[in-house]
Amino acid sequence: MIVDAHQHFWRLQDRQGQWPPASLEAIHHDFGPPDLVPHLQAAGVDATVLVQSLPSLTDTHWMLSVAERTPWVRGVVGWVDFKAADAPEQIAELARHPRLKGLRPMLQDLPDDDWIADPACDPAAEAMQRHGLVFDALVLPRQLRGLSRFAQRHPGLSIVIDHAAKPLIAQGEIEPWHKDMAALAALPQVHCKISGLLTEAGERRNAADLRPYTQALWELFGPSRLLWGSDWPVLRLAASYADWWELAHLLARQFKPSPHPDDLRALFGDNAVRFYRLEPC
Repeated sequence: MIVDAHQHFWRLQDRQGQWPPASLEAIHHDFGPPDLVPHLQAAGVDATVLVQSLPSLTDTHWMLSVAERTPWVRGVVGWVDFKAADAPEQIAELARHPRLKGLRPMLQDLPDDDWIADPACDPAAEAMQRHGLVFDALVLPRQLRGLSRFAQRHPGLSIVIDHAAKPLIAQGEIEPWHKDMAALAALPQVHCKISGLLTEAGERRNAADLRPYTQALWELFGPSRLLWGSDWPVLRLAASYADWWELAHLLARQFKPSPHPDDLRALFGDNAVRFYRLEPC
């Protein structure tokens, strides 16, 4: 399967007082499966992973209901409060749904860079591991060291770094992002998504500006631990689905050393199928 490993749906009625603001006209709309279908068909994408965008159990249950009636949504990454006293019980209940594949605390919005490194998160992480769930890490570069400490404490927990931790592409900065990503890449259970890069790039959205970052990811994580995602509809702030699809393929073909065709199939689908344990379409 060709898999978009990171996309969102939302209803504005559920997001009062939440992001996105009305000033972001391109994404201040409801988005559901009918809106994404034409883009998937044009790109030849077979399946997607639907990822949370609200810190809400209600939103997680809504996403699971969407997946139930949308055959090509093969997995859902939901949300729980990792530090809630009953987090392990909540995780066990959610894990009963066959489309629930992972969980994602919205770490990038938290002021404490080391929030996830707090041992108070351990019971939730251990529950995720028991139920075979993936931890999606929505982090910024300043939070990578805390994530590394968390990952080292939980070597059996599958972790994927969303949007490559949002490197400062617009500023042309690669350090200390590269060094901190290397420390995480040294842990075999950590994967990374090539997604969300264009919305971090400002005016530096061409292949030449993005290449140092994607090449670094290729060198650090290799062909078996990278997943491609669109981050649609957030992507609409920077480019069309087709534009990112084509640019991602161009960047992947330019990796050094050159990727084997099997490596490209892994990046654009096989790794997501294996990592999220997706059922075939």
